[in-house]
Amino acid sequence: MPVTANRKDHPLSMRLPDADLAIIDRAAQLRGRSRTDFVREAAVRAAEAVLMEAGLIRMSQEGFAEFMAVLSSPAAPVAPMVEVLKRPAPWERESGQG
Repeated sequence: MPVTANRKDHPLSMRLPDADLAIIDRAAQLRGRSRTDFVREAAVRAAEAVLMEAGLIRMSQEGFAEFMAVLSSPAAPVAPMVEVLKRPAPWERESGQG
């Protein structure tokens, strides 16, 4: 008796205006992806962002108090970041260099 595998893929159909489809196709081509791969990845990424925004974080009263204490404490300078911020931006450098 042949064994049939259950498909794990589910079709999704959309009706899109020509302009939307053209933008999607152009972006997919720039990424070297198929339209389906591009749309699937974009939809999953958007869905993950929404779920992350709606996620509930639970913690004990002690954990929350510690969290708030860390947020309320003064920020400590990070030496490598301070050094980078002291450097002139590329457009601020003298034109005679480089």
